[in-house]
Amino acid sequence: MKHLLTTFSLLVVLFFPTNQQAQSVLGKWRTVDEDTGVTKAIINIYEEGGKVHGKIFRLFKESERDRLCTKCEGEKKNQPFEGLVIIENLEKETDEYTNGTITNPENGKTYDCKIWLDETNPDLLYVRGYFSFLYRTQVWKRAK
Repeated sequence: MKHLLTTFSLLVVLFFPTNQQAQSVLGKWRTVDEDTGVTKAIINIYEEGGKVHGKIFRLFKESERDRLCTKCEGEKKNQPFEGLVIIENLEKETDEYTNGTITNPENGKTYDCKIWLDETNPDLLYVRGYFSFLYRTQVWKRAK
Protein backbone atom coordinates (compact mmCIF):
# COMPACT_ATOMS: atom_id res chain seq x y z
CA MET A 1 0.00 0.00 0.00
CA LYS A 2 2.85 2.38 0.85
CA HIS A 3 4.48 1.64 -2.52
CA LEU A 4 1.18 2.35 -4.30
CA LEU A 5 0.82 5.69 -2.53
CA THR A 6 4.39 6.68 -3.44
CA THR A 7 3.83 5.73 -7.08
CA PHE A 8 0.56 7.69 -7.18
CA SER A 9 2.24 10.75 -5.67
CA LEU A 10 5.01 10.59 -8.26
CA LEU A 11 2.47 10.34 -11.10
CA VAL A 12 0.58 13.37 -9.79
CA VAL A 13 3.80 15.41 -9.74
CA LEU A 14 4.78 14.29 -13.25
CA PHE A 15 1.44 14.70 -14.98
CA PHE A 16 0.08 17.75 -13.17
CA PRO A 17 2.97 20.20 -13.09
CA THR A 18 2.60 23.36 -11.10
CA ASN A 19 1.99 26.55 -12.98
CA GLN A 20 5.42 28.12 -12.73
CA GLN A 21 4.33 31.08 -14.85
CA ALA A 22 1.86 32.06 -12.15
CA GLN A 23 4.70 32.22 -9.62
CA SER A 24 7.16 34.14 -11.79
CA VAL A 25 7.67 37.83 -12.48
CA LEU A 26 8.42 36.88 -16.09
CA GLY A 27 5.71 37.43 -18.66
CA LYS A 28 3.34 40.19 -19.71
CA TRP A 29 1.92 42.70 -17.22
CA ARG A 30 -0.78 45.36 -17.57
CA THR A 31 -0.05 48.83 -16.26
CA VAL A 32 -3.21 50.47 -15.01
CA ASP A 33 -4.00 54.16 -14.62
CA GLU A 34 -4.42 54.60 -10.86
CA ASP A 35 -7.17 57.21 -11.28
CA THR A 36 -9.35 55.59 -13.95
CA GLY A 37 -8.45 51.89 -13.70
CA VAL A 38 -7.91 51.80 -17.48
CA THR A 39 -5.06 49.66 -18.88
CA LYS A 40 -2.37 51.92 -20.33
CA ALA A 41 0.22 49.43 -21.56
CA ILE A 42 1.45 45.87 -21.57
CA ILE A 43 5.02 45.42 -20.31
CA ASN A 44 6.93 42.25 -21.15
CA ILE A 45 9.22 41.21 -18.29
CA TYR A 46 11.95 38.86 -19.52
CA GLU A 47 15.32 37.43 -18.52
CA GLU A 48 18.44 38.04 -20.56
CA GLY A 49 22.06 37.58 -19.58
CA GLY A 50 21.07 36.45 -16.08
CA LYS A 51 19.24 39.72 -15.37
CA VAL A 52 15.59 40.71 -15.61
CA HIS A 53 14.42 43.47 -17.95
CA GLY A 54 11.10 44.89 -19.10
CA LYS A 55 10.03 46.52 -22.33
CA ILE A 56 6.87 48.20 -23.48
CA PHE A 57 5.12 45.56 -25.54
CA ARG A 58 1.92 47.44 -26.41
CA LEU A 59 0.38 50.83 -25.72
CA PHE A 60 -3.41 50.75 -25.63
CA LYS A 61 -3.91 54.34 -26.72
CA GLU A 62 -3.38 54.09 -30.47
CA SER A 63 -2.35 57.74 -30.77
CA GLU A 64 0.59 57.06 -28.38
CA ARG A 65 2.04 54.08 -30.28
CA ASP A 66 4.35 56.12 -32.51
CA ARG A 67 5.38 58.50 -29.74
CA LEU A 68 9.14 58.92 -29.29
CA CYS A 69 11.07 59.17 -26.06
CA THR A 70 12.28 62.69 -26.77
CA LYS A 71 13.19 63.39 -23.13
CA CYS A 72 15.25 60.21 -22.72
CA GLU A 73 19.03 60.30 -22.83
CA GLY A 74 21.62 58.07 -24.47
CA GLU A 75 20.52 55.25 -26.76
CA LYS A 76 16.88 55.61 -25.64
CA LYS A 77 16.70 59.17 -27.02
CA ASN A 78 14.09 59.42 -29.79
CA GLN A 79 13.23 55.71 -29.65
CA PRO A 80 9.55 54.73 -29.96
CA PHE A 81 7.75 54.08 -26.67
CA GLU A 82 6.58 50.69 -27.97
CA GLY A 83 9.57 48.36 -27.80
CA LEU A 84 11.46 50.62 -25.37
CA VAL A 85 13.29 48.79 -22.59
CA ILE A 86 12.19 50.62 -19.45
CA ILE A 87 13.32 48.14 -16.76
CA GLU A 88 16.94 47.02 -16.77
CA ASN A 89 19.38 44.81 -14.89
CA LEU A 90 17.24 43.53 -12.02
CA GLU A 91 18.83 40.72 -9.99
CA LYS A 92 16.96 38.12 -7.97
CA GLU A 93 17.40 38.62 -4.24
CA THR A 94 15.18 36.30 -2.15
CA ASP A 95 11.59 37.09 -3.21
CA GLU A 96 12.44 40.42 -4.84
CA TYR A 97 14.32 41.58 -7.90
CA THR A 98 16.54 44.53 -7.01
CA ASN A 99 19.51 46.68 -8.07
CA GLY A 100 17.99 47.63 -11.41
CA THR A 101 16.62 50.77 -12.97
CA ILE A 102 13.32 51.92 -14.43
CA THR A 103 12.89 54.71 -16.96
CA ASN A 104 9.77 56.84 -17.15
CA PRO A 105 9.45 57.57 -20.87
CA GLU A 106 7.07 60.46 -20.14
CA ASN A 107 9.84 62.55 -18.57
CA GLY A 108 12.96 60.59 -19.57
CA LYS A 109 14.09 60.16 -15.97
CA THR A 110 15.63 56.94 -14.69
CA TYR A 111 15.19 55.71 -11.13
CA ASP A 112 16.44 52.81 -9.05
CA CYS A 113 13.97 49.95 -9.20
CA LYS A 114 12.83 46.78 -7.51
CA ILE A 115 9.90 44.47 -8.21
CA TRP A 116 8.18 41.67 -6.33
CA LEU A 117 5.05 39.54 -6.50
CA ASP A 118 2.19 39.97 -4.06
CA GLU A 119 2.51 37.28 -1.38
CA THR A 120 -1.12 36.19 -1.63
CA ASN A 121 -1.82 36.88 -5.32
CA PRO A 122 0.97 36.09 -7.83
CA ASP A 123 -1.04 37.89 -10.53
CA LEU A 124 -0.10 41.22 -8.94
CA LEU A 125 3.37 42.69 -9.39
CA TYR A 126 4.67 45.56 -7.28
CA VAL A 127 6.98 47.88 -9.21
CA ARG A 128 8.85 50.47 -7.15
CA GLY A 129 10.91 53.30 -8.57
CA TYR A 130 12.90 55.27 -6.05
CA PHE A 131 15.46 57.99 -5.58
CA SER A 132 17.09 58.21 -2.17
CA PHE A 133 14.26 57.80 0.37
CA LEU A 134 11.52 58.96 -2.03
CA TYR A 135 9.65 56.27 -3.91
CA ARG A 136 6.51 55.41 -5.81
CA THR A 137 5.05 51.92 -6.10
CA GLN A 138 2.67 50.79 -8.82
CA VAL A 139 0.71 47.55 -8.91
CA TRP A 140 0.70 45.82 -12.30
CA LYS A 141 -1.70 43.01 -13.16
CA ARG A 142 -0.72 39.86 -15.02
CA ALA A 143 -1.96 39.99 -18.62
CA LYS A 144 -3.96 36.92 -19.58
